[in-house]
Amino acid sequence: MEKKPRLVAGDGEASGSAVCGGLVERLPEALLVAVIGRLELEAACSAAASCRAIRAAAAAFFSAATSLDLSMFPPTNAILNRILAGNGAIRSLAVNCSLIDDAAVAAIAKGSLRELSLLKCSSFSPYLFVVIGKRCKNLRSFVLEMAASNDEDHFGICHKSVAHLFKGCGNLENLSLKFLPLLGPGSVDFESLVPIPSTIKVLSLQPKWSYTFRWVTDFGILMLAEGCKQLKTIRLAGFSNVRNAGYAALLQSCKDLKKFEVSTGCLSDLTCLDLGEAAPKITEVRLLNCGLLTSETAISLSSCTNLEVLDLSGCRSITDSGLVSISQLSNLTLLDLAEADVTDAGLSALGNGRCPISSLCLRGCKRISNNGIASLLCGSGTINKTILSLDIGDILRISGGAVTLIAKNCEQISSLCLRNCHLINDSSIETLGSMRHNSGRSSLRMLDLSYCSRLSRSFLGLFEPPFFRGLRWLGVGKSMLERHGCSPTVAELLERKPGFTVCCNACEMGCRNQCHPDIRRQ
Repeated sequence: MEKKPRLVAGDGEASGSAVCGGLVERLPEALLVAVIGRLELEAACSAAASCRAIRAAAAAFFSAATSLDLSMFPPTNAILNRILAGNGAIRSLAVNCSLIDDAAVAAIAKGSLRELSLLKCSSFSPYLFVVIGKRCKNLRSFVLEMAASNDEDHFGICHKSVAHLFKGCGNLENLSLKFLPLLGPGSVDFESLVPIPSTIKVLSLQPKWSYTFRWVTDFGILMLAEGCKQLKTIRLAGFSNVRNAGYAALLQSCKDLKKFEVSTGCLSDLTCLDLGEAAPKITEVRLLNCGLLTSETAISLSSCTNLEVLDLSGCRSITDSGLVSISQLSNLTLLDLAEADVTDAGLSALGNGRCPISSLCLRGCKRISNNGIASLLCGSGTINKTILSLDIGDILRISGGAVTLIAKNCEQISSLCLRNCHLINDSSIETLGSMRHNSGRSSLRMLDLSYCSRLSRSFLGLFEPPFFRGLRWLGVGKSMLERHGCSPTVAELLERKPGFTVCCNACEMGCRNQCHPDIRRQ
């Protein structure tokens, strides 16, 4: 029998080389490249530091990659330069830019790029736009997420710099600019964005502050509408001085428009009159926090027969008459009515309607009760067969009766939000779990019980096997962790249910748990 070479303890570098040379370096490079390609990018970068063979395989993989997503971890200038060095084939690149600055711009701006997403940018100067405009002549999609200090000069979005970008990237079709909280309100000069190239088909301008574009009036939007008639997707926020005339001009000019999203308190029913005729191809409408809208807008939208997504969250004057019209949209799959002034009668119309809704949000609709949920799910319509996600959080009149109705009539539901429903108690959750266990179905994947104050100290025991077999995510409020004598504890439940996630930070449904501290240590 052949003797294996002995490794001498303490001979650190020699030992590592012997192991690597005896095992990894004997593998074909093509196999190592394939393995590197299956790893998360952060893991691949870490593995590359282990030995020469894996480092060479990682270099070979990165140099030939046509698509890289570096948005989940922030690389430094040195790491990013090493990853992108020698790559002349990359077409799609997304980078978390929180730790990089102008020194990385040359590595990022590849001539082969078609899609570029720069996220959480904080240290770039206007030089960024100049280089991208000069080198990325074939760029089709540009997504920029900016977070700057209070010093407006630190991140200068100036006319000449953005003009370089637009002039050089003559084929740009998708432009998305998102401004994060660190950027001060009113610090973005809209004049630097006009004229936006006529080739743009997707435009997203969504700052954090509601008045970032406060100097823009209807005239500025009219200029935009005149120059960008090919737009198919429009997402706007922060235009606090734009009124109906500006938005109506966009809708009238863009005949191929399919997706329209606006967040403003200045939009009224006049904007959406005859929307079905102005934009006959429209499939998605999101009118967020538009306090002046009434049910007249919902009635007008009933003429949009191709509508699949309708988000009226924050539009508090939408009433039952609007739901009667919406219920006849035969292609509608997502409906968000958060904080609307609808009642049980409106839900009855929806329950008897034609909408094949798979996602419905009624959060904060204060006038809804258990009777409304019964009308919704026991009607003659299709919604009880198609609904997969239901949000009835922040409704004080929802109790265990509604949970029983959901368990009986919606066996296919996979996501249920009951947060801030103070009448929900242990027996409600026990009913939900036992019914699904007895029926043999385990479709429920996410359940939000944040701030359901009537749940007892031992409510987590309701989620122990064999109940809620398919559940993968459970949301609870921080107050749950602060209770003394909880049995079982969150850590004990996680040990008994592999792959199960408990979020105690009151996040929205399905948060990334790895962003939070390990719950077992709390």
